[in-house]
Amino acid sequence: MLLENIKTIITGGSRGIGLATAKAFLQEGALVTLCGSRKETVEKAMNELKKEFPNSFIKGIYPDLKNFDDVKKQFDEAIKEMGGIDCLINNAGISDDKTFETYDIDHFDNVLDLNIRAPFICSKIVSEYMIKQKHGVILNTSSMVSRDGMTAGVAYPTSKFALNGFTLSLARELAKYNIRVNAVAPGVTYTDMMRAVPEEYIQPIIKTIPLQRLGEPEDIANAFVFLASDKASYISGQILHVDGLGRV
Repeated sequence: MLLENIKTIITGGSRGIGLATAKAFLQEGALVTLCGSRKETVEKAMNELKKEFPNSFIKGIYPDLKNFDDVKKQFDEAIKEMGGIDCLINNAGISDDKTFETYDIDHFDNVLDLNIRAPFICSKIVSEYMIKQKHGVILNTSSMVSRDGMTAGVAYPTSKFALNGFTLSLARELAKYNIRVNAVAPGVTYTDMMRAVPEEYIQPIIKTIPLQRLGEPEDIANAFVFLASDKASYISGQILHVDGLGRV
């Protein structure tokens, strides 16, 4: 197994790409703590995972990712229970499609708080463990819009451009401790949100993608598995686009 005994925390792990990533990591032998925004969604995800992986370590937490003290308290408890930490996946985030004319400062700040401040907080806490043990992997969920921008929702691509810069800079700074930092940038992915979109809207999107399909959460999860594994031991500071060569 590629990730045997790899102790992992996944934020935004209760559904979509995060849940698919938790399943992929468990399949490869990892110990997984998943974070969600609400107790009920975390417990639902945990019940699903425990049925599929009854003999694996699975823990659920739901810290306020924008609150350093809350994240530290719950991360410290999870890390103690797992017996350490080898991999952090900063997957939690929110998208946005508001027009610039309707933006206000509070809305802009809210998007950036979760999409870039939270990864900073989580990475700061986890990196202290990784620096002491002289190894670790930090993976961030970027987006295809970090390359192409968007026609609305300016805070979202702004946050993902910032996350790419955070990824590249942190990779350079932590390399001396044998800590690798990378990001996966999904294209349009068939998550719960996309399932609610009428088929007549989805088909035109597919026509713009050379591989002629939407991404599946498992496509993104497989990229995270690779980057977390020893197969990627000489890869750091990279933004891996998993988008079927799609463009917005």
